[in-house]
Amino acid sequence: MQFKPYAFLLPACLLCLPSSAAPISLHRCEASDGSVTFTSMSCAQGEQRSMQKVHPYSPGSVVLLPEHNHERMTELKAMRREPGVIGHAEDACGNLINNRQRREAIINRRVTAGMNQQDVESALGKPDKVSIRTSSTQYRYDLKRGRSAQIDFDERGCVKAKAKSRTAKSPR
Repeated sequence: MQFKPYAFLLPACLLCLPSSAAPISLHRCEASDGSVTFTSMSCAQGEQRSMQKVHPYSPGSVVLLPEHNHERMTELKAMRREPGVIGHAEDACGNLINNRQRREAIINRRVTAGMNQQDVESALGKPDKVSIRTSSTQYRYDLKRGRSAQIDFDERGCVKAKAKSRTAKSPR
């Protein structure tokens, strides 16, 4: 019989594998505001610490969850606060209109104060004439039947006021 050294290698490796059923201990850190953090390290100062055993799931095993504490959950729901806005984007026009108003104006082909040049072009298209003076810009749109619309922008590129419609004089 011939000796095969690799035949003994597989059973030896299987004995060296860690047992997947061994529980792992974690720290459960609960802050005064009710937030819970699980960590293998220490809890922050002022947090209540308790040990939590975690049993890794292995296929074919039965998982028993701890009993749910309904009283504690109702306390946490009562403490729930409205989310706060930490920061919001401010456009160059000073947020005179919100995004919904801006979308509605573009869809309805209207121009309102607080829109920028890109918004106006999205609503009305490219202007027929652009006049640039020292600190302001004017867009002019020639409409049907001799009418025109003029939109004035300030130095930041924002609409100053509503568009002015003009009617060309009819030749008599």
